[in-house]
Amino acid sequence: MYPHIARLGAAGLAAALLAPPVLAQQTAVDSSSLQENRNELSQLKNELAEQRALVNRLVEELKAQREQLQRMQAPATPPATAALAARERIADDATPLSGAPFAVPTALADGVLLSQQRGTGGAMSGQAPVAQPPVMPPADSGVAAPLPPQPRPGQPNLPAPAAGQPAAPAQAQAQRPARQDPPQQAGNARQEPNRPPEVAPIGDQPGVLTARGTYVLEPSVQYGYSSSNRVALVGYTVIPAILIGLVDVREIKRNTFTTAITGRTGINNRMEVEVKVPYVYRSDATVSRELFTGTAVERVFDTSGKGMGDIELAGRYQLNNGGADKGYYIAGLRYKSRTGRDPFEVVTDCDRRCIGENVTGTGLPLDLPTGSGFHSLQGTLTWLYPSDPAVFFGNLSYVHNFKREDVTRLVRNGVREPLGTLEPGYVLGFNFGMGLALNDKASLSLGYDHSTIARMKQNGEAVAGSVRTQLGTLLLGYSYRLSPKRTLNIAVGAGVTRDTPDVTLTLRVPMTF
Repeated sequence: MYPHIARLGAAGLAAALLAPPVLAQQTAVDSSSLQENRNELSQLKNELAEQRALVNRLVEELKAQREQLQRMQAPATPPATAALAARERIADDATPLSGAPFAVPTALADGVLLSQQRGTGGAMSGQAPVAQPPVMPPADSGVAAPLPPQPRPGQPNLPAPAAGQPAAPAQAQAQRPARQDPPQQAGNARQEPNRPPEVAPIGDQPGVLTARGTYVLEPSVQYGYSSSNRVALVGYTVIPAILIGLVDVREIKRNTFTTAITGRTGINNRMEVEVKVPYVYRSDATVSRELFTGTAVERVFDTSGKGMGDIELAGRYQLNNGGADKGYYIAGLRYKSRTGRDPFEVVTDCDRRCIGENVTGTGLPLDLPTGSGFHSLQGTLTWLYPSDPAVFFGNLSYVHNFKREDVTRLVRNGVREPLGTLEPGYVLGFNFGMGLALNDKASLSLGYDHSTIARMKQNGEAVAGSVRTQLGTLLLGYSYRLSPKRTLNIAVGAGVTRDTPDVTLTLRVPMTF
């Protein structure tokens, strides 16, 4: 037993003698690790200082850009001032980095700045922009990774970029696209979907249908002037260029003023109805001279007439849904009454009759009529094709005049001259043109209108001396929107055929309620 105890004592003594060198070696190792940690911490502090200096430079650039944009937009765009002020308030309330003398702009301020840089004018359209915090160069360039953004109280946290994912600088941060209104055609008001475009009207057909629940009151004034020369040869010739008889030369000058009140309303989004009540004033001056009668005196015959014209009722219906590359087709139906004084109710300058033998008088009316004397129904088909910045249009029309039976004409001394059954000829017409928007308020239209009138029939046969008549007119229209509910329309027509009025001037002022 004693030898074992002796060996244990010897081992313990050896351990006691060897313990101090081992502890000294461990102490030396711990001192070297601590020094390395201190060096690494010092390096990290230096890298953090470089990061802060880089962030300072980025913020200074951002402030410089913001001041430049503020100077550029402040005098021209008043609404941007409020956005800039809001951005400054947000920037002032931003949470600064620890130990940094500046404030990092928040995501909302960056979104406002980026929206102004991209031309949206700071219009956020009710959507908060999504932006990433400023990002430093990657770590492999010797600079540490960026610090995560510090959220403000009450502000949702923004996700930090994933490790290893490249990020753009602050000037090119991505944001959610702002909602913008679609572009509108100039000269036109705000256009509703599937509705034909508005053009300056140059005829009786309006350029756009009335919306549902909307009422339009349109006062108008129209002036027309026409002149014609007529030479009548009454007699017979014995050899060419030698006439035995009379040569009647007449020059007719006609002025017509028509004022009207037109009301329109939309039944639905595709249909509208219209009523028109006109008042007509007419004056004619006829200068006649009979040659080879031994007198050179010219006779002047003046006459005039005024009163209510023929009331009209109309309806229009849009047949299809047009679009940017599709045409609009609008069908119309117009009825014209004979509320005005017709040509058979005025006194004609004839003693007993104006047709046949023993005719005395000029055959001209002593009072001018204000109506046509016949009921008529007109069908139209209008085509509009938008091709920015112009709108092309065309129209086809057919007018059917209803015949009258047992017609008599009033002559002097209250005598009635029987005429029998009269049936005016039909009228077939067309027009085409182009409307051009000058700006958001004004538009210009150019067009041509042509109508052909068939021969008139009396008692089932064509009236002797009546021929098919051609009426051609060049049209120029101008429209200017005075206010959102009031527009000024002016149209000028110039006759290009002999029977067409020389000039027609129309002024309309539609007012929307």
